Amino acid sequence: MTHSVLIVDDAAFMRMMIKDILVKNGYNVIGEAENGQVAVDKYKELKPDLVTLDITMPEKDGIQALKEIKEIDANATVIMCSAMGQQAMVIDAIQAGAKDFIVKPFQADRVMEAIAKALE
Repeated sequence: MTHSVLIVDDAAFMRMMIKDILVKNGYNVIGEAENGQVAVDKYKELKPDLVTLDITMPEKDGIQALKEIKEIDANATVIMCSAMGQQAMVIDAIQAGAKDFIVKPFQADRVMEAIAKALE
């Protein structure tokens, strides 16, 4: 079964990078969002198997979006994306229910490893 993914990042370039990795590995990218509010709305609409969620975004950050997504669906599978030096925020995200995190710049093997583990 092909897993559906929602990609959330305020940088279009980062969304494109992650989408490229996922599509090459057989995942179905069913949506993209540029901030946390759009992410929550799209999650309700699309009900993806997995969300990749950037931590630092305008309007609503990834931690807040994660909490709202978890309220909608306690079983939501979310992987956080962070830049180097955001360890404290990553810990907050894991405590809020994120399954794993990947660090920018993305490395395809690490992205796939985190996704495979999260979807088990």
